[in-house]
Amino acid sequence: MSIKSIQLSELVVPLRTPFKTSLRTVDSVHDILVEITTEDGLVGYGEAPPTAVITGETRASITGAIEELIAPKLIGKSVLSMEENQSLLHGALLGNTSAKAAVDMALYDLWSQKLGLPLYKALGGHRKTIETDLTISVNPIEEMVKDSLEAVDRGFKVLKVKLGLDHKLDIQRVIEIRKAVGKEIKIRLDANQGWTPKEALAIIASLEKHDLDIELIEQPVHYSDLQGMIQVTTQSSIPIMADESVFNARNAMEVIEAGAADILNIKLMKTGGIHEALKLISIAEVYDVPCMIGCMLESKISVSAAAHLAAAKDIIQYVDLDGPGLCKLDPAEGGPDFNEALITMNETPGLGFTKILAKKEK
Repeated sequence: MSIKSIQLSELVVPLRTPFKTSLRTVDSVHDILVEITTEDGLVGYGEAPPTAVITGETRASITGAIEELIAPKLIGKSVLSMEENQSLLHGALLGNTSAKAAVDMALYDLWSQKLGLPLYKALGGHRKTIETDLTISVNPIEEMVKDSLEAVDRGFKVLKVKLGLDHKLDIQRVIEIRKAVGKEIKIRLDANQGWTPKEALAIIASLEKHDLDIELIEQPVHYSDLQGMIQVTTQSSIPIMADESVFNARNAMEVIEAGAADILNIKLMKTGGIHEALKLISIAEVYDVPCMIGCMLESKISVSAAAHLAAAKDIIQYVDLDGPGLCKLDPAEGGPDFNEALITMNETPGLGFTKILAKKEK
């Protein structure tokens, strides 16, 4: 049951449409795939997206971190020695949270395979199915309305609308989307740090004036502007969620105690994987602060690990795991079933993958 090898390759999956936020535009998932193989032939999978604008990582840095610093520490270790393996993983180097997350989820995949349980049951087993939103990229209003209607036709009942490029147009974007999709569809907004506190409060006042029934607003101001987040959160009638402001349990405690958000967004690529995400979840549980589980621009491989965590824990009340819904094709056989908005966990051990279809050697 010891680790024999850690292999890296590239995972390339085209998107249905370009993914656009206030920070970047991307037309395909192009990530690093991690495969950890044991002496007895089991394989655990992980994935790391190079999201330099958020985590500071590139494909080259992810590859270097894993091959040069992380892998040598883990070869020969038992997959059941999770605490030791996590200590070695996180002690190998500072930062590099996506590289660590990819290795972490492969370790959890193997650990739960050895236990003979699907990962969500090994982590708590709260529920078998979860429902995700779908992201609507920031574009001209007509295109965003069209994308929103297509999402509803596909069965999505919750839309996460990207904003933040032009705060004056942002209000009109939401008005037109709400008019098009009707009142039954939930709308979440994500500014991706694109507003100042003053702009955020003005937009929120306008949203309230037009009775647009917004479920929550994600990261309205810059991640480092804690006072700005406090100002917006305390003056807004719409719940405010912290995303880029919260990478780890320490950040979570600071934000919660400062009253700088009503909801926390957990992403494995920010925390460095499941092990550290569980610490953040414990903080949220102590303070009774609801969480969202989110993802970067990732494929089914790593999103499945996040889905298992979401299915395991009651405190995760919002799900933003739409990466597979944005992709043109399924890059893997097995694992959870992503049927548009509905995600159903596999009952086979681990993450449940049997074959990766979209990998290519580096």
